[in-house]
Amino acid sequence: MSEIAHLGPVELLTPSAELSLAFFVDVLGMEIEGRDGGSVYLRGWGDYQRYSLVLSESAQPGMAWLGLRASSQAALERRVATVAASGLGEGWSEGARGRGPSYGFRDPDGHRFELYYECDRYEAPKHLRPALKNQPQRYLGRGAAVKRLDHVNVLAADVRASREFAQQALGYRLHERIELDDGSEAGAWLSASIAAHELIYTRDAYGARGRLHHLAFWVDTREECLRAADLFLEHDIQIEAAPSKHAIAQGFFLYGIEPGGNRIEVTTGGYLVYDPEHPTVVWTQEERARGQAWGVHTVESFHTYGTPPIEAAGDRP
Repeated sequence: MSEIAHLGPVELLTPSAELSLAFFVDVLGMEIEGRDGGSVYLRGWGDYQRYSLVLSESAQPGMAWLGLRASSQAALERRVATVAASGLGEGWSEGARGRGPSYGFRDPDGHRFELYYECDRYEAPKHLRPALKNQPQRYLGRGAAVKRLDHVNVLAADVRASREFAQQALGYRLHERIELDDGSEAGAWLSASIAAHELIYTRDAYGARGRLHHLAFWVDTREECLRAADLFLEHDIQIEAAPSKHAIAQGFFLYGIEPGGNRIEVTTGGYLVYDPEHPTVVWTQEERARGQAWGVHTVESFHTYGTPPIEAAGDRP
């Protein structure tokens, strides 16, 4: 068992707080768990923790931090010691809403992480109590009705340095990666669980540091991804990449730009990794040039756009 149990909550920044909130509640179908100052805490109906997304008002879009839950208190202490020894640790805090002491650190690219173990399990209020006791919340079917946060893709100036840190300091397993003809690494798909990917690093087209590529939210079926595309259309949400299937990790996807400017994916499918000796799949530059699983070519903005945007470089969705 990995000492990192899974991806935790993420704090997403938006310069259009009300419009972004309407997107996550009305279009994605997330539930408001609470509010605190300029932040709103949101959850999918399948999240066992109190929330998986913190939406905070800010001058620019992007990601403030990414949470990781350790598999035990002892595992937390061991991972903290390893991260601290790397020189990238920032120290302990009392923790945030619904979770205990957290250790903050940054990866080599500057993305901020918060590592914790203690957390509250969600207790649904009466109007959200489910019919099935093994489900944390009632299924309401509002909007796309996303179930949970699935994975996070961050941009990096040096993909190899960040993914090696994730492997060595955090214990992530590398399942797939892209190696270009010059030997450099353009992408790495890592996981601490049996999921094919939870944390992804992809190359920043401008060599910038600490930017976000996208957050991905899970639905159970491809049909729900298609329905999400109709909802994006009806709510005037820019669809960047219409539903199709990835070659890497084999997930079914829909990509759009929420009103605050952040890229959001609705996803399902993919594969699970049960083999403890699963070999890393390496994709070449020629293979990636062929496009996605069904031959659909990736739109150019998918390789260049991130948040916060780099206006001088023409970085736009």
